[in-house]
Amino acid sequence: MTTDQHRLVILGSMDEFVDLVKRARARGIYTIVCDGYENGPAKAHADKAYLEDVRHTDAIADICRDERADGIIASFSDLLAECMIDIADAAGLPAYLKPEGERYLREKPLMKQMFAELAIPSPRYEKIHLDTLEDDFAAMTFPCVVKPVNGYGSHGVFVASSLDEVRERFADTAAQSSFDYLMAEEYNDGREFNIMTWIVDGEAHIISIADREKVPFEKGEIPQVVRCAYPSPLTRALHDEAAAIATKIARYVGLENGPLCMQAFYREGEGLALCEAAGRIFGYEHELVALASGLSIEELLLDLVYEPEAAKARVLAHSPLLPRHAAGLYFHGHDGEVADISAMDALGELPQVVEYLPFYQPGEAISHATGAKPYVTRYYVTGADRQEVDAVTEKIFSEASVRDPEGRELLLKAPEGTC
Repeated sequence: MTTDQHRLVILGSMDEFVDLVKRARARGIYTIVCDGYENGPAKAHADKAYLEDVRHTDAIADICRDERADGIIASFSDLLAECMIDIADAAGLPAYLKPEGERYLREKPLMKQMFAELAIPSPRYEKIHLDTLEDDFAAMTFPCVVKPVNGYGSHGVFVASSLDEVRERFADTAAQSSFDYLMAEEYNDGREFNIMTWIVDGEAHIISIADREKVPFEKGEIPQVVRCAYPSPLTRALHDEAAAIATKIARYVGLENGPLCMQAFYREGEGLALCEAAGRIFGYEHELVALASGLSIEELLLDLVYEPEAAKARVLAHSPLLPRHAAGLYFHGHDGEVADISAMDALGELPQVVEYLPFYQPGEAISHATGAKPYVTRYYVTGADRQEVDAVTEKIFSEASVRDPEGRELLLKAPEGTC
């Protein structure tokens, strides 16, 4: 090891971090991977690994100091990004955001307050408390999406059509956050988008705008994402508005250079309405940007830490009008023992499929009570145009099947006419 070798702490060790670790080491960077997963795949590729919960800020700050780290990075999940920013602050390491700015991208009441102050359209919301539900919902219209204040992913989120449904599920959802009240947001049925931006010297540059396609499998449950398709046909039409919104948010939270992603709704003639903003790159999506454009988010993240001018140059040279088309297809399942995935295996051999990932093998059980994996199966597909991607999507959705030992279908199927 040379005395001038960079020493990078990478917060996160699951599959999406393997490429980041490999690319860092290819640059000659000493990699130190840390999180609470003992057998996280990225740890096998790192120079050193630590088993420490990412929420233990002081403990990981001590690791940074002990290892003489000169950089820290994480992305792909709200939890990892938030913890990375807190740890960097505690350890005296540079980060693209300070904790006080990150709070506006994590705590939903503060986020909504920010949207209101910036005049950014967003679905109507209220803070709701169990003992004042009727008053809290007085100005709201059902259906509503009810969610924890600072939960992660979609844990605890549900669609309610009445006060009785909110009351019945209140405690379970509140258990997903550190607050004793919830957020209720009027349901928006417009087209939904994932919008990735990168801030360069305070100005937002669009990386991609993708169609986020969802299906309501069961009454009372939030619609589940079944496909994200890059780029959206509306990319050109929405580009300037999306960039202006992201720039406002970046300036509000103090983000000068780094990632800022948004989820937004759109209705013809109404413009964008923001659902959420996040100070990180969307997980399970950054690979699709690479497939459709060749832009490596991993290289961009490494540049952000050690070569910021190179990061700016990458972003400024990139066009969100991506030269190819790509989509992620996501399959959800019922509880049960997986016995037969042969239909999924066969679909994984289609020429447009560039990655096929079965999260369950025969003999394994899907169990939401004990922590089901995010999906049953995931496909990444590519094509020269949207028509090719749509055609292979239709084939995979129509022929997909995962069976239990009795031959029953375990995949959630969309109601007729919804997909």
